[in-house]
Amino acid sequence: MSAHCQVTGRKPGFGKSVSHSQVRSNRRWDPNIQRKTYYLPSEGRRVTLTLSAKGIKTIDRDGIEAVVARLRARGEKL
Repeated sequence: MSAHCQVTGRKPGFGKSVSHSQVRSNRRWDPNIQRKTYYLPSEGRRVTLTLSAKGIKTIDRDGIEAVVARLRARGEKL
């Protein structure tokens, strides 16, 4: 699964892990990505989205219909 939120666009951050001896190694900070299925009453079907925790909160606040309309306006395929 891609570590990328379809609603907020959050993706992994990259940087260095620094040990006590100052040895630097590459690491990444992954967002909290989950697959959620929502029912779209206007279309009578379900859609599965890849979302971060913040994206789930956005859908809870604005509603699935409004969020799907924004995604389609942006040109994303559902």
